[in-house]
Amino acid sequence: MPSQRERLTQPSTLPAIPAEAALSFLKDTKGTLTWSFRDLVEALKINRREADQVLALLQAQGYVQPANQKGSARSAGQWITTPAGETVSGAKPPRFTRERVEEALAALKDRIKQSNKNPQAPFRITDAVAFGDFLIPDLARVQSADVGIRLTRRGASPSEPRSASDAQAERKFLSDLRAKSALLTLRPYADWMRHRSYRDLL
Repeated sequence: MPSQRERLTQPSTLPAIPAEAALSFLKDTKGTLTWSFRDLVEALKINRREADQVLALLQAQGYVQPANQKGSARSAGQWITTPAGETVSGAKPPRFTRERVEEALAALKDRIKQSNKNPQAPFRITDAVAFGDFLIPDLARVQSADVGIRLTRRGASPSEPRSASDAQAERKFLSDLRAKSALLTLRPYADWMRHRSYRDLL
């Protein structure tokens, strides 16, 4: 998995799992000592066969390893995310309380609503999904929440090509929407974000 833009290749009978989705799971595990095969299945909303393929590829890349070397079945026992896995996934030391992240998400949800009501805003927010380790129960500290945002330029034709100036305007819009909160990481929306555990902000 040399690039986050590449996909985890699987047999033709199974759908491809975007590398970003698998990496988002590894990021979520930063605050846990170990995690299970079932945790992977539930977080990425995939079946056991798909999870086995993902786990095999992550292990081959050196991003995960068994917590207990006993037993050969990947679906058995507990797993550890390696330092390499934490680095490639962009994981940070969990330093926020869940309550503060929840408050930041509630405030962001209000800003999204107000922005969409504002006819002067250059973009309309058509998708907003939050995900991250704040969704994992019982963690004392969590990382900033990842939020995927899909923007549509007001008055623009769907077939109109996206220019460099549009990209710059989108980055500024997302930066303003984030409101300098260290509790939030805003990024362009991708379809895989709704195919893992998430919270809808619209």
